[in-house]
Amino acid sequence: MLNKSDGVVVCGAGGFIGGHLIADLRRQGYSRLRAVDLKPRAEWYQWFDDVDNLIMDLKDKESCYRAVQDQAWVFNLAADMGGMGFIENNKALCMLSVLINTHLLMAARDCGVKRFFYSSSACVYNGEKQKSADIVPLKEEDAYPAMPEDGYGWEKLFSERMCRHFREDFGVETRVARFHNVYGPNGTFDGGREKAPAAICRKIIEAKLSGKHEIEVWGDGTRTRSFMYVDDCLKGIQLIMRGDVVEPINLGSSELVTINELVELVEDIAGIKVKRNYNLSAPQGVNGRNSDNTMIQEAFDWAPDIPLRVGLEKTYDWIHGEISKSLQAA
Repeated sequence: MLNKSDGVVVCGAGGFIGGHLIADLRRQGYSRLRAVDLKPRAEWYQWFDDVDNLIMDLKDKESCYRAVQDQAWVFNLAADMGGMGFIENNKALCMLSVLINTHLLMAARDCGVKRFFYSSSACVYNGEKQKSADIVPLKEEDAYPAMPEDGYGWEKLFSERMCRHFREDFGVETRVARFHNVYGPNGTFDGGREKAPAAICRKIIEAKLSGKHEIEVWGDGTRTRSFMYVDDCLKGIQLIMRGDVVEPINLGSSELVTINELVELVEDIAGIKVKRNYNLSAPQGVNGRNSDNTMIQEAFDWAPDIPLRVGLEKTYDWIHGEISKSLQAA
C-alpha cells in the first residue's frame, strides 16, 4: 500500500506525538519524510536533519498545500492544545484548529493524497456519559447525541465530520482515531499545557529535589482516567492508517485509575511520600473517562496494553533528566 520511498508528511511534528511518529517512521526506513510545525526549531521536541522540516502555520491554506504537495500519506496531529488547564481557558484558540484540518483536507483532495489520518480526542464524548468516576467505558457511538468538551471537543467532533464528508463526497481516504490521554517522554511537562501524568511526575520530582515533600493536586483526587503510553499510540496510529476502519475509533488504554492512584504510582517510582494539597477550584474536566476497546480489538486483534506503571517509569526518568539538566545549567 505504501512504499518506503513514498512521501509521508507529519503535521504537528514538532510536538509530542508528532515528534515520536516521525522518529518511528524514520526508524522503519521511510526515506521521504516531511515534518511540519508552527514552532521555531528550538521548541521542537524532536528534530532530524535528514527529514524535510518545514516551519509553517497550518491554519493558512497556502501552507497546507505546500505541506502535502507530492505526499502519499498525511498524518494530521497539528492542533493548538494542552492539558485540561489549557483547554478550559483557551476555547477560542482550540476552535481555531478547525482551520488546520479543513485546509489540509482541501489540499489532500486537490493534491491526490492517498490516505489522510486525523487525530481526534476522547473529548468528543457526550459529557452526560462521564458524570460518574465509576465510568462505563466509552464506546464510539457514545459521541452522539453530541455534547462534547466545550471548545476543544467541539472542534474535534466537527473535524471528524469533515473527514467523513471529504471521504464520502471527494474520495479522500480518511482515518480517524480518538486519543485517550497520551503520555510519555519528549513532551510537555511544565508551562501550563502539560497533562496529568507529566504534571504529577514534575511536581513529585521537584518535591523530592527540594526536600519539601508536598504537591498541589487539581481536584479532590477521585476523578478517574485511563492513560496511554506513546508507544501504544504510535502502533495504533499506524494500524488504523493501514486498516479498513473508516469510522472514528478509540485509541486508548482501558486501565482506569483515580488521580490519587496516579499520584501513588509516581510516589512509588520516586521513593517518597508527599502531602497532597487539593485545589478544588482548578480545572478538572469530567468525573470519569475510560476507553472501550471492543472495536479496535475486533478490527486489529490488538489494543493498547503497556501498563501504566511501565510507562510512568520511563516518563519519570526522562522528566527527571530534563529538570536536572536545567538545574545544572542554572
